[in-house]
Amino acid sequence: MSQEEFHRIKRLPPYVFEQVNKLKARARAHGEDIIDFGMGNPDMPTPDHIVAKLHETVANPRTHRYSTSQGIAGLRRAQAYYYERRFGVSLDPEEEVIVTLGSKEGLANLAQAITAPGDVILVPSPAYPIHAFGFIIAGASVRQVPAKTPEQFLEGVRQAMLYSVPAPTMMVINYPSNPTAQVVDLDFYREIVDFARANNIYILSDLAYSEIYFEDTPPPSILQVEGARDVAVEFTTMSKTYSMPGWRIGFAVGNRRLVSALRRIKSYLDYGAFTPIQVAAAAALNGPQDCVAEVRGIYHGRRDVLVDAMGRAGWDIPPPPATMFAWAPLPEPFKELGSLEFSKLLIDEAGVAVAPGIGFGEHGEGYVRIGLVENEQRIRQAARNIRRMFERRGLVGPAEGEVA
Repeated sequence: MSQEEFHRIKRLPPYVFEQVNKLKARARAHGEDIIDFGMGNPDMPTPDHIVAKLHETVANPRTHRYSTSQGIAGLRRAQAYYYERRFGVSLDPEEEVIVTLGSKEGLANLAQAITAPGDVILVPSPAYPIHAFGFIIAGASVRQVPAKTPEQFLEGVRQAMLYSVPAPTMMVINYPSNPTAQVVDLDFYREIVDFARANNIYILSDLAYSEIYFEDTPPPSILQVEGARDVAVEFTTMSKTYSMPGWRIGFAVGNRRLVSALRRIKSYLDYGAFTPIQVAAAAALNGPQDCVAEVRGIYHGRRDVLVDAMGRAGWDIPPPPATMFAWAPLPEPFKELGSLEFSKLLIDEAGVAVAPGIGFGEHGEGYVRIGLVENEQRIRQAARNIRRMFERRGLVGPAEGEVA
């Protein structure tokens, strides 16, 4: 039997993050304490009232049966209610809302549903890996558009439309952005919607970090723009907002044709999340929202400690305006190493794990992503470790005192 790689697997490059993960695991196996900023895995507990609703619901054996792939009606109504109060957007929970097993599953399955082999898809670079690889697995041709700024992405999309053969059929956008933490306003969304409508292409908007922001103005939804539902579907998730990453609940909302396509393909693939989890998720969306502000405040505090402590250690990191990540340029003496080798070096010499920027696309090189998933004490310890690494290499002078 042939040992050649299977066709779809061949299209996937080696997983960059796996190299860092192996080093991290090896260090821990030798008893080393690794301060792990690598994965965006929220470390705070799910709020008590959400867990209590899960306990209450799971005690009813009728909830142990198969659920429904599109999500229970109560949860779809709760998501529509969230959009109404947060964005002023009215959604039909029957035709414009579907529950997904996290936003990652939703993005990947929609790519399977709507992509024909050879379709050209515009994807930002740097970007969360599923934005590109969901379509690559589906057989599409992905064109990475530089997105170091929203303005650069807009210009790149215009150029790609002119010079791509065949013409692109859809594009992915993600603001607040993972990994860069950039935010956009409604003027950006108006421009991108006008462009999509004029060129007959769909928009897949990833709004996973809608509630993790640190400026006065909350991030908007693309669906607030007139005409957006003609071309756009938007993905959100419970993972970050309510510290529910392992619960695997997300949503796709907006364009009826895209929601219908996702509903149809999911009907072949799953029976939806466990019903008690969906009931608890509805309780999260409909219940008290002070827990959301509390989580936001914790990330805000960690962001400020990270920027301050790393700055005093000798590594200047721009403060992110949103998300649970900092997008950090490599310190000048390490730029020639590249992000992957620098990430390995941090594990070996400082006991700190980060995500190399090259793992988010070619335009992520020169950066690392730092997740705000360790408490403030551990962040300060990481800064002290990095400061000592810099001192040993003669890059900074001896500190007058420890990094606070």
